[in-house]
Amino acid sequence: MNDWEVWLVIVLLTLATFIARSGFWLVGHHISLPKRVQEALRYAPGCALAAIIVPDLLLTNGQVEIGLSNPRLLAGLLATAFFLVRRNMLQTIFFGMAVFTYIRLGL
Repeated sequence: MNDWEVWLVIVLLTLATFIARSGFWLVGHHISLPKRVQEALRYAPGCALAAIIVPDLLLTNGQVEIGLSNPRLLAGLLATAFFLVRRNMLQTIFFGMAVFTYIRLGL
């Protein structure tokens, strides 16, 4: 590719990203979503978080590792139990990282 072709692609992708992201901001108040869609969108952050966390807990070197030999999975399960009892996200993060470090170092 020539230099001008690379710059053309960068400009076009920037324009496409700007249009796609600003469209909702510019006309979002004129569009009303159906009640059912609004209710479904409430679950989007939780689904996105699960999609990020679950593979990290279950995969080790590209292989699924389920069991007590997986320190991330064990720490994640203990942190989940901690959250269900305490209902404090910041404490859960500290607890989960402390458990993971403890297990990983084999203390």
